[in-house]
Amino acid sequence: MSVPDPVKDPQGYQRHLLELLGEDDPATVQSATPSAFRALVADAGDDLYRRPAPREWSVFGCLAHVADAELVMSSRYRFVLAQDEPPLIGYDQDGWVDTLHPDGGSAAALLDLFEALRVANLDLWASTDEERRARVGMHAERGPESLNLSFRMIAGHDRFHVRQAREALAQAKG
Repeated sequence: MSVPDPVKDPQGYQRHLLELLGEDDPATVQSATPSAFRALVADAGDDLYRRPAPREWSVFGCLAHVADAELVMSSRYRFVLAQDEPPLIGYDQDGWVDTLHPDGGSAAALLDLFEALRVANLDLWASTDEERRARVGMHAERGPESLNLSFRMIAGHDRFHVRQAREALAQAKG
């Protein structure tokens, strides 16, 4: 599946993530992701760090990325709710994974971090009314993004990276 580059085609990337979510409830999709990654890590065993190709992510790399993304989104959600049109900076996802999560790192620690952040973000979502969900931040690459849009995009992002991790594991087990 060809994925639009988030920097070169930010609107295409946004559409791609929203298409992956479809009409499904984003909170329901996001609620299932931590257990999906726990199962993938358990299934991976010795193949946890095996990459399908040199610059592609292993199951561990996919987990590291979704944990990083959840950390970033935790901040973005709160900035959007508490400030008027705050700037939302982009980040180099490959740089974060490569620098902050070298192969051999603790998947258990990443799973715990991801799950704790996800629970906090789902609780924040549940306690936020529609009017506040419409508040926007100014994304450096994609322009105005509401809390609602960001929350829906991360659900599609979850689906993409769970699938990517499953494919990485299938290739590793060959």
